[in-house]
Amino acid sequence: MTQKQPAARIRRTPEQVRAAVHQAVLDLLSAPEGEDLTIPAIAQRAGVNHTSLYRRWGSLDALLADTVTTRLERNSPLKDTGTLRGDLIAWAEAGVASMHTPEGYALVRAVVLSMPRGAEERNERAPHFRRRMHSIEQIRERAMARGEDPPPLEQLLDQLIAPFYIRAIFGIGVPATGYPQLLVDRILGSAGGPPRTSR
Repeated sequence: MTQKQPAARIRRTPEQVRAAVHQAVLDLLSAPEGEDLTIPAIAQRAGVNHTSLYRRWGSLDALLADTVTTRLERNSPLKDTGTLRGDLIAWAEAGVASMHTPEGYALVRAVVLSMPRGAEERNERAPHFRRRMHSIEQIRERAMARGEDPPPLEQLLDQLIAPFYIRAIFGIGVPATGYPQLLVDRILGSAGGPPRTSR
């Protein structure tokens, strides 16, 4: 009788491991039974050693921030509509569509759980924030190249991005249609919104 050989361990690239870890985070966050989100639980679900997660990310908060930024970048491809208004609406509509999926809900939970609790943590999260804002900056740069006058980044953050997350965090719900256009028109001053601030 021949002895059964153990299955060969599949080697994965660092990016494959990172993707598996990110997916494990989202799976645990969206689980209906509300499983505990810990580094060991994430590692077990991703099929990696938990010590490798500590070496790469250092903490659960840093891992959550990386997961959020990476997935939002992937889920929000830039769309050139030919106008600043069209670009901002397209960007916002992509975010709304994402929030209406289980993964989108998990991302909102990850955003809340990874909120920095002090100046040091805010500095650690800064690179993730800059990566996320890069797509908005690209929209602004395209608008300026067309001769348009886009609002400053801080105004877009306060009046376009923040409302979506506030609604999602407090369970108010984000309307599937119309809401992005309403916010964008208010920012651009065509729907009786607050006056534009100077850059």
